[in-house]
Amino acid sequence: MELMDTHTHLYTEAFDEDQSLVIERARAEGVQHFFIPAIDSTYIERMYALEAAYPDQIHLMAGLHPTHVKENFKEELNLVEAQLKQRKFCAIGEIGMDLYWDKEFIKEQQDAFSQQILWAKTYSLPIVIHCRAAFDEVFEVLEQHRGEDLFGIFHCFTGTLEEAKRAIDLNFKLGIGGVVTFKNGKIDQFLNQISLESIVLETDAPYLAPAPHRGKRNESSYLTLIAEKVAQCYGVSVDFIAEKTSENARAIFKNQKIKF
Repeated sequence: MELMDTHTHLYTEAFDEDQSLVIERARAEGVQHFFIPAIDSTYIERMYALEAAYPDQIHLMAGLHPTHVKENFKEELNLVEAQLKQRKFCAIGEIGMDLYWDKEFIKEQQDAFSQQILWAKTYSLPIVIHCRAAFDEVFEVLEQHRGEDLFGIFHCFTGTLEEAKRAIDLNFKLGIGGVVTFKNGKIDQFLNQISLESIVLETDAPYLAPAPHRGKRNESSYLTLIAEKVAQCYGVSVDFIAEKTSENARAIFKNQKIKF
């Protein structure tokens, strides 16, 4: 069984003590590829070091996370642009809007999101969207850029069925993670109404660990627990879910010269 973790922050401080063991455990569970979203410039060197250690398994994104859009966001965006000019990335992410913690920089978040979408189009890259308490605002920006050259993943999708359909209509796949295993997660109630062609799997490690590890540090090996729950939702085998979601991930990242 081959799985792909389309969203995992393996470079963060949460894995300082056992990063290599975490990756070994995940690979032992069949997770062969790890797609690594950016946060801000303070993590760039950590990301590059992780890629250097596992060049065939680790695939880096470039971008500025919406919760890190502050007064200096233009400086941060300049650094993202410089990276894009220097080397290849598998995607631009995670980008988007987050109005859960703070609404002070809503205009700046919109501007940063829009600019990074333009870069994704310039470099023919998918985008990986972070959306929390901001579906209307995110869709407003996406509609301005609608087109065949706009595509990617709605990371950690926790919206309604209607919002899922709207995201899919905009050419996005839904990133399904640990929330699907939560008793109050709600996604499991309508997931089987969404085509399997439209989902990929992710952990968002070290965040949002699936049951029975909820509240603890998440890691990529737990992707099997997410796959098992998704298989239950669709009434198919775990192997089939692994095959289909890996195929979907390849479709998103196919132009990035990744050795799958």
